[in-house]
Amino acid sequence: MNDSLILEVADFEHDVLTGIYSEETGKPQPLRFTIQARMKPLRHYHADTSLDDSKNYMDLKFAASGALPEGVHFKLIEAVADHICETLFLQDRRVEAVTVKIVKLAIAEAGEKIGITLHRERRE
Repeated sequence: MNDSLILEVADFEHDVLTGIYSEETGKPQPLRFTIQARMKPLRHYHADTSLDDSKNYMDLKFAASGALPEGVHFKLIEAVADHICETLFLQDRRVEAVTVKIVKLAIAEAGEKIGITLHRERRE
C-alpha cells in the first residue's frame, strides 16, 4: 500500500451564486464545503519540516471562496466543485486527487444534508 497525505478543510461555509430556480438566481446561497486534497507525503516529517514540503490547508479554503470568479452564477453545484478541483490541481502539481463535498444549506427543511460529493484524480 502506498502512503498518502490528505489535507482537509471541513464544514467551511461560503455564499456562492448558484441554482437553477428563479428564487435562487441573482442572490448568493450559503453552501457548506468539505474539501480534501490527497498528496504524496514525505518519507518522514521531522519537527523542523518546512511548510514548503507540504501544502497550506488554507489553500483549500481559498479554492472555495476567493478563487471562485466574482459575479459568476454556477447553475449546478457540480460546476462549483469542479472549479475547486481544477483550482487545486493548478495551484500545486503535488496534488494527486481532490474530493469536494457541498451541502446546500438553504434547501434543507428538517436538518437534512442535501448536496453532492465530487472526487477527481489528476489527469495527465
